[in-house]
Amino acid sequence: MNIFIAEPADPCSLSPCGLNSQCRASNGQAICSCSPTFLGSPPMCRPECTISTDCTTNRACKNRKCIDPCPGICGINARCEAINHSPICSCNVGYTGDPFVRCFKVTSEYLGLS
Repeated sequence: MNIFIAEPADPCSLSPCGLNSQCRASNGQAICSCSPTFLGSPPMCRPECTISTDCTTNRACKNRKCIDPCPGICGINARCEAINHSPICSCNVGYTGDPFVRCFKVTSEYLGLS
């Protein structure tokens, strides 16, 4: 006589959690959570954003994440402020030039006062 012992079924094998989610088996139960970078609760996990207007006005949507659009955008001696999801560069006080490339210190020679 042969005796077979049944292996417990994997509760995650039928993908019970839905899209953009992950399943972890615990004590024979499926434990669902949203995949990293997704928000909500399974089975309704969604990306943080799909377009920039899904983000606050000082953030932009890139790769389905709301990010600061400023790093690495402005030139030397310039600062960046994110306005309406876009990086806006301006020269620092006392400087002039192209804020996306480089700003130069305003001197009396520049102003034609010498």
